[in-house]
Amino acid sequence: MTSTLDHLKKYTTVVADTGDFESIANFKPQDATTNPSLILAASQKPQYAKLIDDAVQWAKSKSTDSEEQLQWALDKLLVNFGSEILKIVPGRVSTEVDARLSFDKDATIAKAIRIIALYKEVGVSKDRVLIKIASTWEGIQAAKELEAAHGIHCNLTLLFGFAQAVACAEAKVTLISPFVGRILDWHKKSTGNSYTQTEDPGVISVQRIYNYYKKYDYKTIVMGASFRNTGEIEELTGCDYLTISPALLDSLQKDTKVLEPRLDAAKAQAMDIPRLTYDEKAFRWDMNQDAMATEKLSEGIRNFAADNGKLENAIKAKLSA
Repeated sequence: MTSTLDHLKKYTTVVADTGDFESIANFKPQDATTNPSLILAASQKPQYAKLIDDAVQWAKSKSTDSEEQLQWALDKLLVNFGSEILKIVPGRVSTEVDARLSFDKDATIAKAIRIIALYKEVGVSKDRVLIKIASTWEGIQAAKELEAAHGIHCNLTLLFGFAQAVACAEAKVTLISPFVGRILDWHKKSTGNSYTQTEDPGVISVQRIYNYYKKYDYKTIVMGASFRNTGEIEELTGCDYLTISPALLDSLQKDTKVLEPRLDAAKAQAMDIPRLTYDEKAFRWDMNQDAMATEKLSEGIRNFAADNGKLENAIKAKLSA
């Protein structure tokens, strides 16, 4: 019997949102995404200890300076996980730049180039990697340069506001990850309301972005992310990509509900949607006026930075052992 997941794959490219690559093969996704929180969670499982040990030993061979060793080990660990994931998925893996660089364009570019070089050392082409960067103004401009000058494909993450989406499209980034569930979380907390799946503000946000992109024929891929339930996924059937956690992939695989596309590029092109453009001042002003986007972007950067710190501490302990 055809599963709901199979129906979804007819209209949308399915991506696994996890660092636990052992769980990926069950769902046969095209791509996979990781972030600091997912890598941290996976790295604490005994079966992945060898990836950390390899990164630590490799870092020691690169430098005798403890801080340099730490940074090499962190980057190598990301590449170790990504390389293993790419043995399972036929497409691309998203590997995230340190969230603490979110407001530093030049440092973000340097880190991305270094990560791609590490992938190249283990035989992975840059065409199979998306460098994941927070959708700050600096992050978007870094991605613009990485795409145009270096041919490095980027995934702009922690995207909550329409201004971020428009700026990413204008920067010609490869892919964006608007966060559906976290938008819903903010609205539920701030209003005290509950929402049906058709009223879900996160779903509506991604639908708006998708329709805008298709109206003006932007090539940037829209990949809905951060889902709270399968109803959100159903409402975004037809979106370019959706990145989904193993738990929700499992629910979709066990279900037999037939899905039909809710998003359609041809219909979007016929819509009356005004075109926007952003320079830095306009971007910062519109973000300032969008409390949800501003708060969730800041919170996401803080949380990813905190998990980066925890990962650092675990690696420091191994480096000093």
